[in-house]
Amino acid sequence: MLIIPAIDLRDGKCVRLTQGRREEVKVYDGDAVDIARGFEEAGARMLHVVDLDGAFADKNALNRKVVRRIIRAVQMPVQFGGGLRSLTDVQQLIEYGAAQVVVGTLAAESPETLEMFVQLFGLRVCVGIDAREGMVLTHGWEKGGQLPAVKLARRVADAGVDRIVYTDVSRDGMLSGPNLEQTCAIARESGLRVTASGGVSSLEDLSKLKTIQPCGVDSVIVGKALYEGRFTLKEALKAA
Repeated sequence: MLIIPAIDLRDGKCVRLTQGRREEVKVYDGDAVDIARGFEEAGARMLHVVDLDGAFADKNALNRKVVRRIIRAVQMPVQFGGGLRSLTDVQQLIEYGAAQVVVGTLAAESPETLEMFVQLFGLRVCVGIDAREGMVLTHGWEKGGQLPAVKLARRVADAGVDRIVYTDVSRDGMLSGPNLEQTCAIARESGLRVTASGGVSSLEDLSKLKTIQPCGVDSVIVGKALYEGRFTLKEALKAA
């Protein structure tokens, strides 16, 4: 089980939201580049970075500058998502050196564009499926509720995508434990590799996630639990 620490950016600062609500934001001390270096020094083999302003369609070029600095500062691959809704957006991040780009809203709303991205960039394109009660949310988790997450998972598999990052929005930032059943269902129904996201609060949660590896869940993104000191990255890596 690969442990992927997360850095969420808002106005260039490292933050965490509660259930994705933009008004419930907590800013953490420290420069995002220094935090990224710290994760790498602790043993991380991949980093997940999200542009929350981009996800909310708020224009903020500062976050793009910060992620570029992060990519240049670390040796580990960086996976980036948030507001990637055009070919120009995706090309920019790949030119910056992002190992993988995560598209969400676009995948749900424009299957043809997703197929084009896969043809152009191959396995560097992942799809983020964010859902509440099994229904997909888009546009920074502010729209949706009409498309079943499992149906979207099958659709992106047909488009040639190799990986899904699945987030249970109701668990995200809540430290309430991951949604094992739904995460497993997404992997099983799509036949793709899945990265779990949302809700990890303890080393026990990581142990539980390991039990659904046979479904195809091979990695997990961890954010708030690290920032709140529930456990260290080194402890998480050892547990995994």
